[in-house]
Amino acid sequence: MFADLPLYLAFLGTAVGLLVVAMAIYVMITPYHEIRLIRAGNRAAAYSFGGTAIGMAIVLYSTASSTFEVVDLAAWGGIGLIGQILVFLLVSLMIPGLRQGLEDDREAYGILLGTLSIAMGILNAGALSA
Repeated sequence: MFADLPLYLAFLGTAVGLLVVAMAIYVMITPYHEIRLIRAGNRAAAYSFGGTAIGMAIVLYSTASSTFEVVDLAAWGGIGLIGQILVFLLVSLMIPGLRQGLEDDREAYGILLGTLSIAMGILNAGALSA
């Protein structure tokens, strides 16, 4: 029954580690400080950051459920992060005042970025399962 426990722990540990690393990289790339904004009660930053985390988790889930190689999980997790960064860049182009809007807690900005990040995660997951 527990023969697969080491593989489960390896995949779970790798996925959680990749999610933490991806979110740390994402925070370093964006021009605002999501964690500080969230600690101050900024809902727009929470929606944005949460959507990005969900989008990344969807990619990691899709990869973990379709491979038995931890290396594949890591590689495709990196590609998933690139997708999340592209979403941020595209939304930044669509909404020139994105940074200020998020810092000013304009919830619509955070919801837009968060939901598009989730959408990218779903699309990445679908492409990974092809």
